[in-house]
Amino acid sequence: MTVSSSDPLDDYIDAVGRALSLPIEDAWRPAVKANLEVSLRLARLVDEFPLPDETEPASVFAA
Repeated sequence: MTVSSSDPLDDYIDAVGRALSLPIEDAWRPAVKANLEVSLRLARLVDEFPLPDETEPASVFAA
């Protein structure tokens, strides 16, 4: 694992790798970071989507 950097995502990747005892090879870091950036961008879109107060959760169907 690499030393702490000025980029919060790099710090986050290091911290999660340590917390999960998951070795992250330097060659994987750009792909891990790119996937995390996409996930965060999509999560931001969902989080920022305005919902009216009367919105109800979807029904749960079980087979």
